[in-house]
This record gives sequence, structure tokens and C-alpha cells, in this order.
Amino acid sequence: MNKKIKIFDLTEQYKSISKKVNKNILNILKSGQYILGKNVAELEDKFSKFIGSKYSISCNSGTDALVLSLRALDIGHGDEVITSPFTYFATAEAIVLVGAKPVFADIDPRTFNIDYRNIEKYINKRTKAIMPVHLFGQSAEITQIKKLCSKHRLKLIEDCAQSFGSTKNKKHTGTFGDFGCFSFFPTKNLGCAGDGGMITTDSLTKMKKLKKLRNHGGLVRNIHEYIGYNSRLDEIQASIILAKMEIITNLDKKRNHIAQLYRSMIDNKLVTIPYETEDESHHVYNQYTIKVKNRVRFTKYLEKNLIPFGIYYPIPIYKQKALKNFKYKCNLKNTEEVTKQCVSIPIYPELKNDAIKYISQVINKYK
Repeated sequence: MNKKIKIFDLTEQYKSISKKVNKNILNILKSGQYILGKNVAELEDKFSKFIGSKYSISCNSGTDALVLSLRALDIGHGDEVITSPFTYFATAEAIVLVGAKPVFADIDPRTFNIDYRNIEKYINKRTKAIMPVHLFGQSAEITQIKKLCSKHRLKLIEDCAQSFGSTKNKKHTGTFGDFGCFSFFPTKNLGCAGDGGMITTDSLTKMKKLKKLRNHGGLVRNIHEYIGYNSRLDEIQASIILAKMEIITNLDKKRNHIAQLYRSMIDNKLVTIPYETEDESHHVYNQYTIKVKNRVRFTKYLEKNLIPFGIYYPIPIYKQKALKNFKYKCNLKNTEEVTKQCVSIPIYPELKNDAIKYISQVINKYK
């Protein structure tokens, strides 16, 4: 390979929409309307139409989307929320930030998502919600999780930070539960040029409450109904996301094409490629995560061959120092195993075929 391979290349994606983005940003700067203007309103409308929710409420990060959703459901001190131990820390962090306790159920080692069969044993009178994560772009077994929520009268908050465009049985993630929470962090498949987030819901009452919570607890200046947050998506970021939404279907097709090339090219018994569920679901491949037993040796081999990689995630959340006060005694077998074996290799729409071929050939030669 003559050209250096990157784990993700935002500059190439910017080039394809630069004229539109630059024009929109200049118009916003000239307008003097930088917060909660027409671009935010248009984005919220188009986002709902794309995924099939009644309402979309923007905010300033995927983390805040989770926090605001928990607050909108009055989940707090003394409550428990069941979630995945194999995800980014923000999922559990949001639960702690509202005063509740994260409870972890083991994952399915094939999909990396929380295994619905492991959830019910953790439900008790303190349990108020289940927060599954649609990790790496593939939906969790959300229909089964929703049945559990209905059975036990629990709320359902979907962490869709990595799954915009993903579907389960032709229905978009973020439309199964009380809320869907999305992130627009730059490296997400639908990302902006900073931080941003979105919450989806079909509840008019909850939509109104969320709009107040994101704006210091009220919609009328100097009138505050709740202790809220300063969590508003700005106009510039909204305009960038709108520009990307125009090409998102094409970007998704490119990600899936790359994933299928990897699937056809990588052939090494020491490496396990991503598993796709067999129902009518759609994986958006926010990451392409493989498993290998001797990860240290394997990643050194990748480094030697100039192939970048990421490790999502090397430590189960219940082992993070920040949660030591909960004194978890978890030893979740699948999570412990996967955190030692997972390696993510480059996948982004602009990744060239020669790079994909080179990465696959290098992996195939690993022994």
C-alpha cells in the first residue's frame, strides 16, 4: 500500500458535501440565528420522517439524549436500569448521572448486544427501565426486549448512538421503545462536526417535557418548570447533519458493500468476522468488529503491516473505577471474553477497494 490507511477519514466525506455545507454555514452566520432556528426544526422533522417516529427532539450529545430521556421518565435515586456491560461508558454514565443504578446483563457473543435471555433474572421492584444498546450498527433483539418491558411494566430506552438507519424486521431502531437516543459524534455513520444528539418518541407529552428539559426546564424565557439542562443543538451542526442526511442512504450502501467485501475476502480460522442476524434486519456497520483470541499478538501484527485498528471496548463497564462505589461482583462470561478478543478494523464509506483488499490479505496471512 502506497497510501496510508486510516481508521476513519472525515476529510474525504467533507469534500463530497463541502460546497453545500460551506454555503449553509455562511448563511447561518449572516442570519444571526445560531440556536434552535430553522435548521434545527427542519432536522427534527426530517429525522422523524426518516426513521418513522412521531417526534424528534435534538440536544447537544448522545449522552444528553440518554440523560434527558431518563429524566423525562422520572427515573432517579433508588431506581435501577438494566443495560449492557459492553458499550461506551456514556450508557451507564447517564444512568448514574440521574441518580439511578446501572444493572448489567451479559451479552450475546455473536452480536455483541445485550442478550434478552439474560435480562429477566435481574428484574426486581427497583427496576424501572431496560436500556439496550444497538452496538456497532446492528439492532439488539429489541422485539424480545420490548416483550419483557410489557410483561414487567418497564420503560424502554434504546441507545441508538451507533445505529442510525439500522432496522429490525424492517422497523428502525429508535422506534420500538419509549425513547430512541442517537449521537451525532463525528465518527458516527451520521455525524456532525462536533457534538450533537437526538431523541425520538411517539409521546406528545414526553416530547414537550424533553423540549423543556433541554432548555433549562422551560420554553418561555425566565419561566422554569424543571431543573433542566443547557442541551441545545446549534444551527451549524444541524445544517451539517441535514447535508449528510441527503447522502446517508448512499453512504450506508457503501459501508455494507465494504462489509460484504470483508466477508468474502477474509478467510482465517483464527479470526471471527461479524455475525449478522438472519431475520429481516439491516446492519449499518458503524464499526466492523472481528474477534481474535491472542489480541496483543494480532494487533502488533496489524501495526507492523501499517493497518490501524480500534478496540471497542477493552474493559467491562462494571470494572470501571468510576463505578467502584456500586461494588459490583459481576463476572459475565461472554462480556469478559469479548472484551479481550474484539478488534475493529477500518470501515468508512470512502475506504478504497485496494485498501480493503490489502487489509484482508494481511489478516489472512496471520498465523
